[in-house]
Amino acid sequence: MKTNKSIAIIGSLVALLGLNACSDSDDDDTDNVMNSVTEQTYRITVSNLTNGQPLTPIGVILHTPEFSAWETVEPVSTGLEMLAESGDPSQFLSESETEVIATASGATPFGPGSQQTISITIEATENLQLSLATMLANTNDAFTGITNWDISDLDVDDSKSVMPHVYDAGTEANTETATTMPGPAANGEGFNTDRTEDIDKVTIHPGVVTTDDGLTASALNESHRWLGSAAKIVITRTQ
Repeated sequence: MKTNKSIAIIGSLVALLGLNACSDSDDDDTDNVMNSVTEQTYRITVSNLTNGQPLTPIGVILHTPEFSAWETVEPVSTGLEMLAESGDPSQFLSESETEVIATASGATPFGPGSQQTISITIEATENLQLSLATMLANTNDAFTGITNWDISDLDVDDSKSVMPHVYDAGTEANTETATTMPGPAANGEGFNTDRTEDIDKVTIHPGVVTTDDGLTASALNESHRWLGSAAKIVITRTQ
């Protein structure tokens, strides 16, 4: 016959086994949730805020903090020079390093009042950052965008936005002549391997001068100016 003490011990063992079973189940559920988050998707939209500056196809890079697409007062890479002078983002995106996780680009230029959207899906990554660039086509070497933008704090359905500076790549003199700009205001030259050595560094762009300001050789007019930012960037995590 079982004593009250033995019955109590058996009851305690049953309860303990039950707790362990619940604990294992909770752990499994947590592991399943963690393991299910294997991909992250981001939607990046760039809106053209100018009156007369087409923006060229955007080049998008998702990367870790160790990568930098450009730095002010430093020379740009050849890929960024090509983007800033001709609007072609292909080499800018192909200058990948181990810190680059994914790249993407738009297909066509987009004009004032319009926008371009790209979605990128990557494996779940911590410390994620975004760099993006697009050329103001009716300029010699102006581009706008953002570099090393921390997006690691975005949860699903979260968004953040920025209105970035317009930069001067410093690779070409801002002559504004028809032969030296690729945009529809000029239809001139795009990328040129020669660099203006006494400049050759990224700075905040001072803006175009145009014929309306007395630069008679310029192919630009009042409509090609921009005030402050030329674009708005919005990123949303959708997965």
